[in-house]
Amino acid sequence: MAVPFRKVSKTRGRKRRTHYVISANDTVKCPKCGEAKRPHRVCANCGTYKDKEVVKTAE
Repeated sequence: MAVPFRKVSKTRGRKRRTHYVISANDTVKCPKCGEAKRPHRVCANCGTYKDKEVVKTAE
């Protein structure tokens, strides 16, 4: 089994991991009400998904 000849320093390991970041969730505009929502989810504002009312909202 191969074993590293030298220990990987903290700086070198951290340089390699600089791109491991969490990205913010993307949002799209709801076609019915224009509210920002996550893609492929029911709109929290109007309760529609793919132009159909899925959740009754108390308005």
